[in-house]
Amino acid sequence: MKIFIDSADVTELKALAATGLVDGVTTNPSLVAKSGRNFFESLKEICAAIPGPISAEVVAQDAETMLAEGRKLRKVADNIVVKLPLTPDGLKACKVLEDEGTPTNVTLCFSAVQALLAAKAGATFISPFLGRLDDGGQDGMELIREIRTIYDIYDYRTQVLAASIRSANHVRDAALAGADCATIPVAVFKSLYKHHLTDAGLEAFLKDWKATGQSIL
Repeated sequence: MKIFIDSADVTELKALAATGLVDGVTTNPSLVAKSGRNFFESLKEICAAIPGPISAEVVAQDAETMLAEGRKLRKVADNIVVKLPLTPDGLKACKVLEDEGTPTNVTLCFSAVQALLAAKAGATFISPFLGRLDDGGQDGMELIREIRTIYDIYDYRTQVLAASIRSANHVRDAALAGADCATIPVAVFKSLYKHHLTDAGLEAFLKDWKATGQSIL
């Protein structure tokens, strides 16, 4: 499963890119506002730091303006993916942009039939929001399984990008449910390394090695 980082913080993203474990980035208007930086300057730096797909979201509500914004975003870098809302106008824009060769990420998906429509529009990615469904008492992971089943039956090429990830367990469950990618906050990414037995084992190994009085270098 590909791992994307959900952030617009250029400094954080550059540091995580150095791990070699980051496959892409997703941004949204809220994250850009939180960063406090110029939108296009940030995008250029992010695209340069991480060679994978970088989702940048339009803010228009009508298809015509979405297309104009999407085409402008695509000019920032070759790895830009235009992020569009799952609305009638968003799907219209999706179809046109994909036909033009611009990859898209259809976001704010909360049902399998919405995901079906996005695949029919040719979306490169579909972003089901797991955490928000869980918040409402629904099973977000079941949505991933439903989308996976539909896409496999009809051989749709749209990639399932699990979004609104809240924990390491969410990442695990999304991988088991067949998500192609997961976009996760920086804090969740850092938590993926953690296990108390790893820490305890490392501490024991280092203690035993120190007792030998030897050095590798």
